[in-house]
Amino acid sequence: DWSSDVCSSDLDLKSAQAQLREARARANFTDAALYPQLTLNAGANRSESGGNGKPNYSHSAGFDASWEIDLFGGNRRASEAAVASAQASEASLRDVEVSLVAEVANAYISLRTLEARRAVAAGNLASQQETRNLTRWRWQAGLASELDFVQSESTLAQTRAKLPAFDSQIEETRNQLAILLGVQPAQLPDLSASTGRIPAYSSLAGLRIPLDTLRQRPDLRAAERKLAAQTVQVGVATAARYPALNLSGSIGFQADDAGRLLRADSLLNSLAANLAAPIFDAGRIRANIAIQNALLDQALATYEKTVLQALADVENALMALAKTAAREADLKEANASAQSADQLARQRYASGLADHLAVLEAERTLLSVQDSLKSVEGERASALVQLYKAMGGSPAIGENGK
Repeated sequence: DWSSDVCSSDLDLKSAQAQLREARARANFTDAALYPQLTLNAGANRSESGGNGKPNYSHSAGFDASWEIDLFGGNRRASEAAVASAQASEASLRDVEVSLVAEVANAYISLRTLEARRAVAAGNLASQQETRNLTRWRWQAGLASELDFVQSESTLAQTRAKLPAFDSQIEETRNQLAILLGVQPAQLPDLSASTGRIPAYSSLAGLRIPLDTLRQRPDLRAAERKLAAQTVQVGVATAARYPALNLSGSIGFQADDAGRLLRADSLLNSLAANLAAPIFDAGRIRANIAIQNALLDQALATYEKTVLQALADVENALMALAKTAAREADLKEANASAQSADQLARQRYASGLADHLAVLEAERTLLSVQDSLKSVEGERASALVQLYKAMGGSPAIGENGK
C-alpha cells in the first residue's frame, strides 16, 4: 500500500501541513473576539510632593474586563470566514496528499513497465542468438551467405544495445521513487519479488461516477470553502458601516497602606459603555466592501473553473482507460500473430524454404509488438492512477478495479 508509505518529508506536503496549522490557529484567534477579555492587574506607587521629603505610597489590585457586543454580526462572520479558510486549507492538504500518492503510483508503474520492456528485449536477445548461431552454421556449411551472418550479428548487437539504456532508465526511476517516498535510494524497499509485473486491474466497463463523489475532490472542496470564506468576508466589511457597542468594567482595591488593601472601604468598581458609529471616513468602508465583492467574484470564477476542470479530468481519464484497453486488445492479437510468424520463419529458414530476410523481419516485428504491448499495459495502469487523481483519491475506484 504505497499511500500509507508516502513520507511526510515531501516539501509540498510539509508546506500544506504548516498552512493548515496556521489556518486553524487563525480561526481560534478570530473566535476569541466573540468573548469578553479579562485581565488581572496589581501595582504599587511611591511619590513625593512639596519638597517635604515625606513619600506617599499607593497600592492597587483588581480585575479589568471588556467586551464588544456583536450587534451586527461582524465578529461572528469573521469567525465563520476563519473556519471556512481552515477547512479550505485542510482540503488543500488532502489535494497535495492525493497528488503525491498519484506521483508515487506513476513512478512505480513506470519502474515495472521499464523492467517488463527490458525482459522482452532480453527474451528476444536469446532468440536472436539462436538465429545467429544457426546462420553461422549454415554459412560455414555453404548453405547461407556471409551477408546473412553479418545481418544476424547486426540485429543481435542492436537488441543488446537496448539493455544498458533500459538499465539506466530503471535506475533513474528507482531514484525518483525513493525521493517521492522520502528515503535514500539505498533504503528503498526490496521490489525484486514482482520485477517486471505491471500492476493490473479488472475491467472498469460501465463505471459510473456519482456526482457526490466528484464533489469530494479536494481541490473542488478547497475552492468551495474559499468561496464560502470570501462570501462571509463581504458581511464582515458591511458590518463596519454600523455602530459598535463596547462594555468595559473594573473591580479592585486601592489603599495607601498594603495592609489596608483588602478592606471594604478600599473597594473600587466601575462600569462603562461606549457606542461608536462611523460618520465620515472618506469612503474607506465603501471601498473595502467593493474590494471584498471583487474578491468574491474572483473566488466564484475560480470555483466554476475548478468544477469544469474536474469534469474534464474525469472525462480524460475515462477516455484514456477506454483507448488503452482497446490498444492493448489489438496488440495482444498482433503479438500472437507475430509469435506465430517468427516461429514459422525460423522453421522455414532452418529447412531452407525461406531466406534470411524473412527471419530478420519476423524478429524485428515481434520485438516491436511485444515492446509496444508492455508499454500500453503501463499506460493503462497509469490511466487508472489518472482516474484516481481526477476523483480526488476516492476509494470508489477500488470497488471496481485492483
